[in-house]
Amino acid sequence: MIRTISLIVSGLVMIAGPGCGARAPVEVTEAQPVAVPPKSDPTTEPARPVAPPPRPVEADPGLTDNGLTNIDAGLKSNLAKGRPEIDQIAEKTVDAIPVDPYPVEPPVVPGPFSKPVDVKSDKIPPELAAPAFLGRTGATKAKLLNEFGGNDESERVVVRGLAWLARQQKKNGSWAFDGSSSDDTIAATGMALLPFLAAGETPKTGKKYPQTLDRGLKYLISNMNADGKFSGKGITMYSQGIATLALCEAYGMTKDKSLLKPAQAAVDFIVANQAGDGSWGYAPGTAGDTSIVGWQVQALKAAQLAKDIVVPDAAIKKAIGFLDKVASGEKKAVYGYAGPNGAPGTALTSVGLLCRYFISKWGPGNAGLAEGVEGLMKRGPQKAPTKPDLYYYYYATQVVRFNEGPEWKDWNEGPTRDGKREGGMRDWLVNLQNKTEGSASQGSWDPDGATIGGSCGRVGTTALSLLTLEVYYRHLPLNKLETDKRPKP
Repeated sequence: MIRTISLIVSGLVMIAGPGCGARAPVEVTEAQPVAVPPKSDPTTEPARPVAPPPRPVEADPGLTDNGLTNIDAGLKSNLAKGRPEIDQIAEKTVDAIPVDPYPVEPPVVPGPFSKPVDVKSDKIPPELAAPAFLGRTGATKAKLLNEFGGNDESERVVVRGLAWLARQQKKNGSWAFDGSSSDDTIAATGMALLPFLAAGETPKTGKKYPQTLDRGLKYLISNMNADGKFSGKGITMYSQGIATLALCEAYGMTKDKSLLKPAQAAVDFIVANQAGDGSWGYAPGTAGDTSIVGWQVQALKAAQLAKDIVVPDAAIKKAIGFLDKVASGEKKAVYGYAGPNGAPGTALTSVGLLCRYFISKWGPGNAGLAEGVEGLMKRGPQKAPTKPDLYYYYYATQVVRFNEGPEWKDWNEGPTRDGKREGGMRDWLVNLQNKTEGSASQGSWDPDGATIGGSCGRVGTTALSLLTLEVYYRHLPLNKLETDKRPKP
């Protein structure tokens, strides 16, 4: 169990560690959050866990009524021209090291949902995937990457990062954090799978990592009880939310029926163990905080977007009620830990704002979201060698991106100085990746020195860095998805 202490720093009470099972900061002023470990009571508190090689643009069926289509003859992008070079770079720097080091499938531990995923079956036609995930492949991916400010170099970095992450997978299909939450292989496996899924990789349609995804999903499913609860050491509701998110995205991208029942069971367990105030705590059924709520909301939203997975409206309404409880300000643009004592530009505020986007239908033009983004911009990206607090920047980057305001270009590419943009989130992460040829760490990011680095180590820092660089295409804009009139398959 992570041992922690409580401190008051510049008027900011810290209860450390949002993510990988460590505690989130309790913000009472506008002071910046400091990663300080919290005090724990071992008698009452549970143990805590704490793009594939780019290809030429493909013509896939996609959305047709909102400008996001995989059949886009008018696509204006130079990405396709650069992709052979990206593949060549990947071949020289990454692919020389086996990325699928366990070609012989390990035995699957029997469990109520442990039916294998058949990776040899016919590929899932793209039109069967839930619309929300179509931005991860084909011309829509290229369009979104180009439109929202990704580039060839950021995609090269994603290629290298996925290759490193694949090499960390264990023979049984799991991943393990190399931080203080090393026991929690459920959270580690779920978090490691997410960047592959965001890059368009699945067990059935993956171009490079189908076996990697297959083994990882099998590990999660084989370690799930009949009630949908994941089992293992160090398991908390953080673990449940992260692993459920991975299962729901995998189902939404493939419509593989062997994933539907375990995904539904995992969602059912989250719903059944929501506290009366709408939150989730470390232990099932206990009241919790904004940080833990963030992962459950991401999982429930992925379930909704995947279609077929049932999420009761009552659970969403209760979660919104908790957000109301911890929000402060006239526009509810600031969020605290378990009460309305938050501050702008903090990890908890960024978590709360992303939750609002996902379940309160806050989108571009919403006054609360706009005010929240204004606060996040006061703690915008910096430059290497400074390391980002990945827990904050993972959430904040998504919020600024989904707001679709003029702040996004400054956040992603940096403010303009002497006619040139520099200091943005994209290049910050690109420059911090380990690119030393032949190094065991090539393609990864050093632990961030904050919550994620301490609890989840290099594995967790790399996973969230990749997800932050995949923000351009990981999620289609919800405000445009709502206008999707494509007939159901």
